Amino acid sequence: MVFMLVDSLISIVACSQPVNRFQERQPKSADLLLLMKKKEMRRGYNFKNTIAFVFLVVCFCCTLVMIISMLKVPDAAVGNKALPFHKNVNILKATDNGNSSLGTFGNMMIQMLPQDLAFTVFIPSEIAFERDLRLHANDSLVGEKMNDTYAVISRVLGFSAVPRTLDSAMVPADEEVSYDSLSGFTLFISKDVGGVLVVNGVKSDRVDLRRGKLVMHVMDGVIMDAEFEQSVQPDFDGTD
Repeated sequence: MVFMLVDSLISIVACSQPVNRFQERQPKSADLLLLMKKKEMRRGYNFKNTIAFVFLVVCFCCTLVMIISMLKVPDAAVGNKALPFHKNVNILKATDNGNSSLGTFGNMMIQMLPQDLAFTVFIPSEIAFERDLRLHANDSLVGEKMNDTYAVISRVLGFSAVPRTLDSAMVPADEEVSYDSLSGFTLFISKDVGGVLVVNGVKSDRVDLRRGKLVMHVMDGVIMDAEFEQSVQPDFDGTD
């Protein structure tokens, strides 16, 4: 009986030992879980901070773009360089009052060029616009005709503008000089026996007009290539 009791006690002690070891390990597992939770919380906090930072940067950039765009609007309005044609019509007409020698369409051509660069423009006279292109200041800038008129003036400007300063005195009296226009159309410039400036067979009415860095010569005709001349020719049929 004594031996049996001793064996029972030994077995009980042996069985109780793993339980105690497991109980001793429990606090360590709890600490590990706590550390893992803290790390996850820190990661979540860092992630939220990153999102907030990105959001602030995006808001700042959008605000900066809006401020810059607002600051540029007055410059565009004053310079008249990037305004649509229908917004420039009143400005062009007002400018024409101070430069009546260029006419309405001549002033339109000048307004299409940058005012701070050197150009020489051979501008058709108001009579030449009416005679050769059937453009009239009183009805060609009204309604749907406005866009068509703008397209024609743009093409004429491409044929007639040279990106350099060219006074009439710079053209020799006894020889012909040539320059490429903005559209690549070659202009042959000379003087006749009377000293009148002639460009591609078109004589000048007035020369050496200036506006800033621009030099303007008013011509008694429209300088254009054969293709453009043919494209506008049908409009003349059956009309006065």
